[in-house]
Amino acid sequence: MPDLRFEVHDVAAIPFAAAPMLGFQLGISNRGGESIQAVNLRCQIQIEPARRRYTALDQERLLDLFGEVSRWGQTLRTMLWTHTSVTVPAFTEHTVCELPVACTFDFNVAATKYFYGLEEGSVPLCLQFSGTVFYLNETGALQASPISWNEETRFELPIKVWKDMIELYYPDTAWICLRRDVFDRLYRYKAENMIPTWEEAVERFTSALPEVAH
Repeated sequence: MPDLRFEVHDVAAIPFAAAPMLGFQLGISNRGGESIQAVNLRCQIQIEPARRRYTALDQERLLDLFGEVSRWGQTLRTMLWTHTSVTVPAFTEHTVCELPVACTFDFNVAATKYFYGLEEGSVPLCLQFSGTVFYLNETGALQASPISWNEETRFELPIKVWKDMIELYYPDTAWICLRRDVFDRLYRYKAENMIPTWEEAVERFTSALPEVAH
């Protein structure tokens, strides 16, 4: 029976995709020696915030996500980032495939708040694998076997890679989702005051607020 092991070698933004996407270069080794015909691979990616240190600026920017630093012992918990999947072509001992991971810039999503709140360093990830591996047994017959749920690997995602990807797709832009009635009030304010852009409308609203760290 195949004995698969997984390791992330690198990660980079996938250019020209329909939406922001990272490509993880995933190494797969088969210690069993069988001829692998294909792998229907599923992956759950979790963020493990407790595995890194945070600067004072990080702590300030992550206030909305984790609360006051005095509570981080209770709030700094592993969080689900996303699920993804890929079909791995035939190989025998080792192969490398690209694991695509779609990203969002929606600030209602906890992962986006976390990535955006980090000044530098890396994001500690745990990738957990499942799926089905198709292989030839010793008689040449095609077999199928599930991938054990305990198959996982850890990876440090450089936060700069994520920030550069967001800048590639949304240069000098941020996205927020507003409740419809809030949007309607802002829209009326913009129209009644003949404000040409949304940026200027928000700037007028927020002009009296104190400056925040970037």
